[in-house]
Amino acid sequence: MKKHSWKILLVLALVGTSVSWYLVHYAIFRDSRHIFLYLIGDIAFLPVQVLFVTLIVDRLLNRREKMAMLKKMNMVIGVFFTEIGRSLLETFKGFDSKAAELGKGLLIEATWTKREYSEATARCRAHESGILLRTGDLEKLRNFYLGKRDFLVSLMENPNLLEHQSFTDLLWAVFHLLEELAVREDVGHLPEADMRHIVGDINRVYALLLVEWLAYLAHLKADYPYLFSLALRMNPFDPDALPEIR
Repeated sequence: MKKHSWKILLVLALVGTSVSWYLVHYAIFRDSRHIFLYLIGDIAFLPVQVLFVTLIVDRLLNRREKMAMLKKMNMVIGVFFTEIGRSLLETFKGFDSKAAELGKGLLIEATWTKREYSEATARCRAHESGILLRTGDLEKLRNFYLGKRDFLVSLMENPNLLEHQSFTDLLWAVFHLLEELAVREDVGHLPEADMRHIVGDINRVYALLLVEWLAYLAHLKADYPYLFSLALRMNPFDPDALPEIR
């Protein structure tokens, strides 16, 4: 009750002030008809005021708040790709027997437009990866994951990510793969059924990761050209990728 007391006092103060000024008006002019005429006119206009505030002003404020939250989310996503996302793409590419074919369409140029990013995203969604565990180092992937567990937990605790459904789905998929690898003591000698299950989990993370990576690059191109330059030079699908500027 106490936390709402100031609101009640504010309402009473505002209503009291309004009534006081109407009384002053009547005391000076003695014209109740004029008071009620304008009072009814103001009440008639009140729905229009409410409409203006709720549909226009409130929408503008919500848009501004949403843009600020989106900026915070993209910062978090950027940290994710710096800490773990790019390394995961490089690792999964090593497991994917069709990575060379996929990589041809992911040699991103600085001149790419929104249309080209959309087309690349469509190709990634349609990509049927050929994950072969024997072609990569599953033990290395497991150890890398375990070293990033605390980082992933801290990301999941970030409330801003609740507004980004696709990235949240990616984090859940990453967590699930981490747990599948963590509970197995020897990932180098897995039963056939376990291998098929791990392949399915890698495929899920790989597909979501590719889409989020492209969205992240498009965001950098639009808002942070200097970060975009480095991201292009570190493209995991570019066989000639080097951090040095050429």
